[in-house]
Amino acid sequence: MTAAVPPLGAPGRPTVEAGTAAQVAEGELPEQTLAEMRELAGRYPQARSALLPMLHLVQSVEGCVTPRGIEACADVLGISAAEVSGVATFYTMYKRRPVGDYHVGVCINTLCAVMGGDEIYDQLQDHLGIGNDETTDDGTISIERVECNAACDYAPVVMVNWEFFDNQTPDSTVELVQRLRGGQSVRSTRGPVVCTWREAERVIAGFPDDQADEGPGAGPASLAGLRLARVHGWTAPGSSGAEGKDAAETKTGEGERVGADPGTPEGGSPYTRGDQETRIDESSAETVDETDRTADADGRAENPERGEDRP
Repeated sequence: MTAAVPPLGAPGRPTVEAGTAAQVAEGELPEQTLAEMRELAGRYPQARSALLPMLHLVQSVEGCVTPRGIEACADVLGISAAEVSGVATFYTMYKRRPVGDYHVGVCINTLCAVMGGDEIYDQLQDHLGIGNDETTDDGTISIERVECNAACDYAPVVMVNWEFFDNQTPDSTVELVQRLRGGQSVRSTRGPVVCTWREAERVIAGFPDDQADEGPGAGPASLAGLRLARVHGWTAPGSSGAEGKDAAETKTGEGERVGADPGTPEGGSPYTRGDQETRIDESSAETVDETDRTADADGRAENPERGEDRP
């Protein structure tokens, strides 16, 4: 049986560090938010599994993880505020200070750094006059050094409210931020028009905005391996756990058509559901033209200058 949770301010109840949530409000969260928290808890066999989306919901309402948001999560889930706070302080996507309407994450991990990510971050920081996880005075922009945006094929990459902006430069990123501060509508490279951070947090919490399929899903660099496999007829080894119908459709090319093959100019040779692939659109993002590499008949890339083959 879960022990009773002492009220806010009582011994043993942790609070947010002083000065980290300037907009801390008194009382409880809005009733609608509490109802949505209970809805999230009901989606899981064990209610506490809903803690991660609930914290995103808190951020969509409060602008960051606040003391009353922690209290609400603890009360709905029947756990202590210390447990909630432990999760909220572990993951970097949970913020203890209010972020801007547009949270700009600049990847500074190895590949992006080599391609210019550090220069992008430095120029953006100088332009805005703020540091890591800080927000401009007008509340529109906050910036963060991100260890990886999971889009290495378009390095250097910047994200705004978790939407991709590929192949960025210091100047293009400053221009992007200026457009956002000016209230202009900005579309991400491989996704929808950028919404506000709070709106994005609500989506992450599990309340879709029906924008998931808006914009291209992948670009040329991401599809290079797929195209090469199609050219050479390469397929993944069969899985012993694959269902018979899907496996048969994959081999025969029959079955429900779910998308067009980007490897053909006219978009023919549609995939089947047995391929376990969904519709893939291509973005206009540019890729590096490796003119010194040509693929031989076996799919290996040869460097003419070095006279060597490499996979």
